[in-house]
Amino acid sequence: MAFSDESLVAGMASGDTTAMAAFVRRYQARVYGLALRVTDDSGLAEEVAQDAFMRAWRYATTYDARRGGVGPWLLTIARNVSVDAARLRRDYPVDPERLIGALVSTSDEPEHERAEHLVEGLRSLPSEQARAIVLAAGYGLTAREIAEQEGIPLGTAKTRIRRGMVRLRHALGVTS
Repeated sequence: MAFSDESLVAGMASGDTTAMAAFVRRYQARVYGLALRVTDDSGLAEEVAQDAFMRAWRYATTYDARRGGVGPWLLTIARNVSVDAARLRRDYPVDPERLIGALVSTSDEPEHERAEHLVEGLRSLPSEQARAIVLAAGYGLTAREIAEQEGIPLGTAKTRIRRGMVRLRHALGVTS
C-alpha cells in the first residue's frame, strides 16, 4: 500500500521513523540529483541530501499543503541547503547556470511553467547581468561579494544587478 506524500509528511511530523524511511526512499534520487547539480561534488551532494532530509524531518510540522506540494517543498529545502553548501566552499567557483537549471528541475506543475518563464527571462539578459542577479538572488551574495568574485568595481556590480532586474521585470511582463 503506497502512502501519499502528505501522509508521509504527517507521519514524520508525529515522529514516525517508518514514514521518514519511506519518504527518503521516495525522494532520495531527486534530492541527491539536485544537490549534485548545484554543488558538482558527489560527496558534498550526499551531505546536502542528508541535511535536506533532516530539515524536512525537523520542519514537517510546518508543512502546509495549501502552499504547494510536498515535492516542491522538499526540493526548495534541498536547493537552499545546496546553495548554502556551495557558498561555504569559497575555493569552489559558483556557477549560476547550475542554479538557473535547478530552478526548472525542482518545479512541479504548475510552478514548472513559471520557473521556465523565469529562466527564459534570465537567459534573455546580457550574461553579466543574469549572472549578477543569480548570484544575488539565488546564492545570496551581496553586491560587494559579487564585485570581489567577478573582479569588478562595486559600482559595476550594483549597476549590473539594478539594470538586470529592470530588464528581467520587463522580460517577464511585470509592472509595478
